[in-house]
Amino acid sequence: MSKEQSRSILLIEDDLFIKELYERQLTKAGFEVESAEDGASGLVKSSEKKWSLILLDIMLPEVNGLDVLRTLKSKPETKDIPVILLTNLGQDSLIKEAFDVGAEAYLIKSAYTPKQIVEEVKEFFNKHDEKK
Repeated sequence: MSKEQSRSILLIEDDLFIKELYERQLTKAGFEVESAEDGASGLVKSSEKKWSLILLDIMLPEVNGLDVLRTLKSKPETKDIPVILLTNLGQDSLIKEAFDVGAEAYLIKSAYTPKQIVEEVKEFFNKHDEKK
């Protein structure tokens, strides 16, 4: 089993086209990927298993990504799951708030191809493994 195959990623993204692109690329790279289309269902899925990483869009219906992040970081069973935020918003105040709440990284979707997102995820895991 490769390192990627032992990694589970929860993708919380409401844009179906982007969600399917990211799911396909991450799965092709060997990751186990599940997804949710809104913040509320993302929060439910976040507690269903021990995720290696959550990729979280900020602009979501029902519960926005920052509120999802706040909830994840406040619950004992999800507070240690690393979260990378994905968005098309590049506002400095939003980025600062995301890091203050506990985001590991912040990626602007329009600046990366899906393959580059996969490379960023792999790089994150490599750095994360080095810290252990």
